[in-house]
Amino acid sequence: MSGSPDDERLEELRKKKMQELQEQRGGGGQGSAEQQQAEEAQQRAEQQKQALLKQHLTDEARQRLNAVQMSKPDFAEQVERQIVALAQSGRIQGRIDDDKMKALLKELQPESKSFNIRRR
Repeated sequence: MSGSPDDERLEELRKKKMQELQEQRGGGGQGSAEQQQAEEAQQRAEQQKQALLKQHLTDEARQRLNAVQMSKPDFAEQVERQIVALAQSGRIQGRIDDDKMKALLKELQPESKSFNIRRR
């Protein structure tokens, strides 16, 4: 038994949607197959990154990172890459809690440039 009729219908809709997306991209043939492989590799890398983050961050630290993601997505991506690099190099002992996340965010935050304008 492969599944219910709903599962089969869902799979059919997925295939149709994928085909439509490929046609919209002007895809077909080798180019779209390579592009699909690249997208799958990118998805796998993203899943691995999320698994590492889940493993090394407490719930509070993940919530803080998600809040940063909402306001500054580029900065959050940089922080995620840094955490993954630290985890892969074995420089993270234990889990990163909220206090460590605050320190990491402060450390990675770009220098803010303030200007004092004086009128004469």
